[in-house]
Amino acid sequence: MKSSVRSFTLFLLFFLHIKNFSQVKNIGIPDIKNYKRSEYKGGTQNWSIDQDKNGNIYFANNSGLIQFDGSNWHKYSLPNKSEIRSLKIDASGRIFVGGNNEFGYFKNDEKGILKYHSLYNLLSPIDKENINLIWRIHIFKGEVIFQSFSKVFFLKNEKVTTLTAHHNFQFSFLVNNRLYFQDKTLGLLEYKNRKLTAIKGTTFFNDKEIWSLFPLPNNRLLYATLEKGLFVSENGIIKPWATEANEFIKKNTSLGGSIIKNKFIILNSVLDGAIICDLNGKIIQHLNRQKGIQNNTILVSFVDKKSNIWLGLDNGITFINENSPFSYFDYSYNIGTVYASTTHNGNLYVATNQGLFYHTWGSTFRDSPFTRVEGTISQVWNIQVLNNVLICASNSGALIIENNRVSKILDSKGYFGFKKIPDHENYIIGESYNGFSIFKRSATGYDYLHQVKGFDETTNNFSVEIDANYLWLKKNPFLYQVKLSEDLQRFDFIKKHVGISEKFKGINSLQSINGKVYFQVKNHFYRYSVEQETFFEDKKITKLFDGIPTINTLIEDSEGNLWYAFNESLGVLVKNKNGTFTKKQAIFSNLTGNLVNNYISVNAIDPQNIFIGLTDRLAHYNSTIPSTFMTKPKAFIESFTNPGDTILTGNLTSKLESYSIPYKYNRVKFTFASPTYENQENVMYSYKLEPFEENWRGWSSTAIKEYTNLREGNYVMKLRARNSYGIESNITEVEFTVSPPWYRHFLAYLFYLVLVLLGAYLISIRIKLKIRKNRYYETIEQRRLYLEKESKIRHEQHDLEKEIEKLKNDKLQIKILAKDKELVNNSLQVVKKNKVLNGIIHKLKDIDTGILDETTKAEFSKLHKSIVKEVNTDKSWKDLEKHIKNVHFEFLKRLKGQYPTISPRELDLSTYLLMNMSTKEIAEIMNISTGGVELARYRLRKKLGLNKKENLIGFLMSI
Repeated sequence: MKSSVRSFTLFLLFFLHIKNFSQVKNIGIPDIKNYKRSEYKGGTQNWSIDQDKNGNIYFANNSGLIQFDGSNWHKYSLPNKSEIRSLKIDASGRIFVGGNNEFGYFKNDEKGILKYHSLYNLLSPIDKENINLIWRIHIFKGEVIFQSFSKVFFLKNEKVTTLTAHHNFQFSFLVNNRLYFQDKTLGLLEYKNRKLTAIKGTTFFNDKEIWSLFPLPNNRLLYATLEKGLFVSENGIIKPWATEANEFIKKNTSLGGSIIKNKFIILNSVLDGAIICDLNGKIIQHLNRQKGIQNNTILVSFVDKKSNIWLGLDNGITFINENSPFSYFDYSYNIGTVYASTTHNGNLYVATNQGLFYHTWGSTFRDSPFTRVEGTISQVWNIQVLNNVLICASNSGALIIENNRVSKILDSKGYFGFKKIPDHENYIIGESYNGFSIFKRSATGYDYLHQVKGFDETTNNFSVEIDANYLWLKKNPFLYQVKLSEDLQRFDFIKKHVGISEKFKGINSLQSINGKVYFQVKNHFYRYSVEQETFFEDKKITKLFDGIPTINTLIEDSEGNLWYAFNESLGVLVKNKNGTFTKKQAIFSNLTGNLVNNYISVNAIDPQNIFIGLTDRLAHYNSTIPSTFMTKPKAFIESFTNPGDTILTGNLTSKLESYSIPYKYNRVKFTFASPTYENQENVMYSYKLEPFEENWRGWSSTAIKEYTNLREGNYVMKLRARNSYGIESNITEVEFTVSPPWYRHFLAYLFYLVLVLLGAYLISIRIKLKIRKNRYYETIEQRRLYLEKESKIRHEQHDLEKEIEKLKNDKLQIKILAKDKELVNNSLQVVKKNKVLNGIIHKLKDIDTGILDETTKAEFSKLHKSIVKEVNTDKSWKDLEKHIKNVHFEFLKRLKGQYPTISPRELDLSTYLLMNMSTKEIAEIMNISTGGVELARYRLRKKLGLNKKENLIGFLMSI
């Protein structure tokens, strides 16, 4: 039981230690990220900083409130467009701000958009007078307190009360849950029970501007003044803080600062950036423009939830990744591309592309630039300590370094590095640009002896290992197996290997582990058997690299840790006391892409001091710092936009309820954010839109995604983030619905159903009506057919009757014609009779009556008179003409109508021809000769327009 309690106590102490661990490194500078006003689209000056529970950072800026979520910047202005000098965020997410004659708070509306709510408008006209700038805001015991130089406003239960300064306030401070105000006449005042009480002895500061108050151990307070330096109060006694931090502030003036977990103090200056000191006033870090900050005037500093630092500058914003085991030496320390580093005789030496540099190295590290080793101005590939001799491999040759200068040039050829030769204690071999050379230990370090014969191929890196039997050289794509002669004059044996395994081609790396040479391909490690003259796999070492990407370099440090490089990234297998190994890989992800390819440099002095060469600086890594900074990131769908609306979902304090989008706005855009500010460029996002996508999209740094032409339905947008350490966030999601178009809406389908049913009903009624109508029309048709048939019968009967009538008429006509003919014949007979009678009369006239007796003469005269009377009284011819004209009246009318110029004689001729009389008969009737008839016929034909072939009688009959 006691053992369990002891174990729990130890665990609790360890947990508290880890939770409260905060480290400010005094070696190098942390990673610094600057944000210019062109990025955050605001004013130059930033006066106050705070962070909400989601991790978003807010800045009180000259142009308004600036919000940053790690990916996107947003700006919000006050109604009077004034600058904002102070801000504070409460537990509910309200962002209280103070400007010029304006104060209030921003709060998210239902769409996540920050809306401003003015408290200034709640004041009485008297309280509104002479407010000017609100410089400080505090949340203290349920009240929100807004402080200007003339007044203090208290917000509680949505009511604002006012307290007017006795004289004039300077600033206010919340320290150890106690609220202080500086009065320019009364000194420091403490706010208790809605009253201000003067603190004895603090009128000392009446001629000084206090910008910050910090708690110190043993109930002491540290005062940071603008121009008079730092002061400490203890037991009512105020005195200058006699520290190097105070000397810095007195020289550069102070604009306050902040405290890091009650262990370190950040002091802002006007002239030379910021310093971080411990609670004893010792400067741990100095961060200024020379070290990478974009401006030396620090208006405000803020420690975020991960103990990293934000600086509000006179021009810009700076993020300092303070809570990290890494710090750096960059151009501000005269360091460029680093190829190697080592320590020797109290100095740290760094091989760079611009020469060899050094810095003092001991129990304390003085923050100053590295110094170039005299005589090294060219590319330095390596710096090594061999047999306590510092030897430099450079483009200028093999150099001995003593007293921080080149004391001896061993050989002027370019060299990559050196190796000790087994069984030859005083000799080393160096790899030059075109072969190998032998050096011998001497009183002045080493002396150059000669170049080894038999191998003069050029090389471009230092990938050499030596065992008791062979020298091994990796020169892509080959592995050279070389044997030195006993006198070291030549290579007796050279063999070129294209591979070391039948399973895999080539070779990835050459390294020494536990004093043995290993050959690695595809993370399989092999050794060479001299007896069998073959390569064999060491499965124990191979197993260590299961699950690790294929490496290209491996370095064993003095502690037995195995450092490996892969895909421009770094990892380490840390050797435990029991001989096992623990993998650390994610922690180095921020170095990805910055390692020097083919020249990986890891210099592990001890667990607290490990130096790693990078392309533009030297990294310092303290492996004893707990990895509490490697926290799970948060992922937010920062905004959800469609053409008709925008929702800032990242600002919402509760989950967005299902959101409906009209179909005409079925184009949506999402922006992503993860409030992860360290190694921000390595934050990746993966997402999928269900059910539109089945699988997650690949990891990408792109923080925006747009979908177009979405069909109606329910959708869920899912997002996850992965930080630079490879840790994934929980999945965040937004549900929304795309409403169907009106013609595919449920009500539309219901309407369609009703319409179909109505249509079916109407169609059935129409069909019935049509059937009735068809029956009616059928009846009508039958009636019509019957009537038509009846009409046809009647018509046929009528035609028949007409035919009969015609036949009767024709018969009658024939009879008439026959009668006419008979009449004509009779008339002709009468004419002949009259002609004979006329002849008799003429002959009677020729008889001489004188010879007759009176009786005879009387009889003769009587006879003569009787004959003349007969001739004169005969009207048969006139009756004939009248009869003919009456019978053929219609014919004569039609003929006269068609040929108006026809003469009466021609009308008579036409009638006689119609009656089919012969030429002779016509000649007798018309009392002309037959030739005259022919001539009359010719003239009639001409007048009627008939040619010779046309029948005259047929034509007349057709009229």
